[in-house]
This record gives sequence, structure tokens and C-alpha cells, in this order.
Amino acid sequence: MPKTTRTGSARKSELPSTLQKSDAKAQRTFAKAHDAAVREYGEGERAHRVAYAALKHSYEKVGDHWEPKARKGPSDQRARSGGPNARGATAEGVDASAPKKHLVEVARRLEIPGRSTMSKGQLVTAIKKANRRISARNR
Repeated sequence: MPKTTRTGSARKSELPSTLQKSDAKAQRTFAKAHDAAVREYGEGERAHRVAYAALKHSYEKVGDHWEPKARKGPSDQRARSGGPNARGATAEGVDASAPKKHLVEVARRLEIPGRSTMSKGQLVTAIKKANRRISARNR
């Protein structure tokens, strides 16, 4: 997994594909959190989860990349409960706590049909599916 260089930047080829397409700050956030988690917990899934949790605090997944959130903070139920035994559903990088207006805008950018009549929960689900589909297609 990514190791940061002396300047704090990760080798791009070591980052997950969605982060390779994201801005440098998102890449640094993930890499630094991952490196710290590896020192604390060792290499593996837990370090990866910690790094994504740190990233999701400030970024949201839109399609095949990560974009800065308007407001920092937990993005879904699971992030709010926190810790190694967190409970609740994950929104897979979608900022489920964002206002519906923002979710409709993200859905518009992802060309999700029927977005104007969807509830907030339906928008989150549709954006998650679109993100998965776009990420898989662009790998």
C-alpha cells in the first residue's frame, strides 16, 4: 500500500485507482492516514479502512474519483458511530449527510435518470451504484 515520500506525497501507482484520479490533497490524506495506521495496526484491511475513513471525512466519491466536501465531517451512519466496531450502513464514499440539493446535483453530473423525483435515501443508493459502475468501467 502507499508509503509517503519525505515530502508527504504517495507514489501514485500505489494508490487505489479512484485516488489516482483525485487531487493531490486527497492522495496525501489517504497515504498519510494509511501509513500511520500501518504503524499502529500493521499492514492489511484495518489500515486500509482507517485510511478511507480519514479520506471520507473531507472528501466524497463522485464517479471514479474523490472531490472535496463542502463541509467536513462524517459522511454516513457508520462514520458517525466510529471505532473498530462501528455499526450502521456505509454510503461507500457518498456524502449521505449532505443536503438533498447537493445529492441531486451529484446525480445530475452522473446522469442518473429520475433523480428529481427520488428521496434522499434513493439518491444515495443511486449514486453508490453509479460510482461503482463508473469506477469498474474506468479501471
